[in-house]
Amino acid sequence: MPEGPAPAPVIQRLRVRYAKRGRLRFTSHRDISRAVERAVRRAGIPVAFSAGFTPHPKISYAGAAATGVASEAEYLEIGLTETRDPARVRDELDAALPAGLDIVDVVPVRAGRAGDAPVKPGAFTDRLQASRWRIRLDGVSYDDAAAAVAAFLDAGEIEVERLTKKGRRRFDVRAAVQALEAQSPEPDRRAAEAADAPCAILRMVVRHSTPAVRPDDILTGLRQVADLAPPSPPLVTRLAQGPLDAATGGLADPLDPDRESGLPSGDDAETARDRTRPQPGDAASADAVSA
Repeated sequence: MPEGPAPAPVIQRLRVRYAKRGRLRFTSHRDISRAVERAVRRAGIPVAFSAGFTPHPKISYAGAAATGVASEAEYLEIGLTETRDPARVRDELDAALPAGLDIVDVVPVRAGRAGDAPVKPGAFTDRLQASRWRIRLDGVSYDDAAAAVAAFLDAGEIEVERLTKKGRRRFDVRAAVQALEAQSPEPDRRAAEAADAPCAILRMVVRHSTPAVRPDDILTGLRQVADLAPPSPPLVTRLAQGPLDAATGGLADPLDPDRESGLPSGDDAETARDRTRPQPGDAASADAVSA
């Protein structure tokens, strides 16, 4: 075992929603995690570290989008050794990150109501039940896209094949699609294009499954059932991910449960209560955790 003092405990956990925009969509997940770690150090955020010979910052990621995909709803969780105002962390971290990696929201992880025994928060990934996607298909007319969508939705099963970590697998992509529709481009975007340049937009809600059904798998399915083959690479953007309402097909904000009143979670809940309780004349009370 390595010698020396034990690492400081996690006093506060924060969940962060961030966006991956523009050219940053081509950044790999490993490079994004490195950029986040550098930004945390640059911003002076008191991140907790793991024990052992090679300590790592306690930053974990959930439901990361693939390289080449833009996203408005990526999530990470960070453990802190001190309590910080989430709004302050949001501003400082956003300022330290490169343009295109933008912090959208920061909320503290909650562990129960005040006065109750601390309760372990549920796994955040359990809330990420589905994703809402937008796919821009340049060179495809709305009529062709709408016909392909209709054929896709009418199919009972659509199997595609993809190389996974466990080798080549065949799986049904139709079952994962909760909603799918074709749209014409937004008027402001369409006005800037030549009149003879067709373009269609696909919007879809896809349930998370194993193996994961990705937007490119659905495009493969559309090609199988309707021979829909965009002449140029599609522009894929994740708009949201979260709990799925199967009746309406809508997605809730996965951070909403953390906005409810309760105790911040950490490795030492009693210490957390002491540190988050404002003290008379204590300037640090301005950083008390708030939803």
